[in-house]
Formats: sequence, structure tokens, C-alpha cells
Amino acid sequence: MRSFEGQFSDNRPLKRTREEKVRLLAELKETYKTLKPHTSPELRTSIAGKIRELQAELAAPPPPPRERRGPPQQEQFGTGPRPPRRPRPPREI
Repeated sequence: MRSFEGQFSDNRPLKRTREEKVRLLAELKETYKTLKPHTSPELRTSIAGKIRELQAELAAPPPPPRERRGPPQQEQFGTGPRPPRRPRPPREI
């Protein structure tokens, strides 16, 4: 049961940095090399597939950086009191 929508246990891909991907690829290659002969073929193909997927991600050029936004618009804040959102009726005592 989820405590709220959008938490990390949801079924969504993990975002990893390039350094994390390189480290994970090295770990997977080492794991694949040290597999015993009696390891199930499904596990072997799963690890090999993940290795190929990471190699393809690392071979692709990195995405272009986001366009820089304009100068920070801090002048908007603190320029005075805001008008009320809606007029309030007078209180009766």
C-alpha cells in the first residue's frame, strides 16, 4: 500500500548520473565474469541484456544542457503589500 502518489517505490525508471552508470556497468561485467557454470540461463541473459543496455546509453551523446533562463526575477518579491484576493464582507459583532 502506498502512503502517497509519486513516491520512490512507484514503478518508474531510476535516474542515474553518468558516473553511476559507469560504476554499475563495471559491477555488472564483474558479476557476469564470476557467474558459476550452473547459473540459470535466464539470469545470464538478463545480466547480459542490462550490460548491453548500459553500454548503449553510455555510447549515446549526452543530452544538450537546458537553456539558461533569463536573469532571476527577484525584483517582483518585496515590492509592497499585495492586494487581497477577494474582498471580504465586514464582520458583525
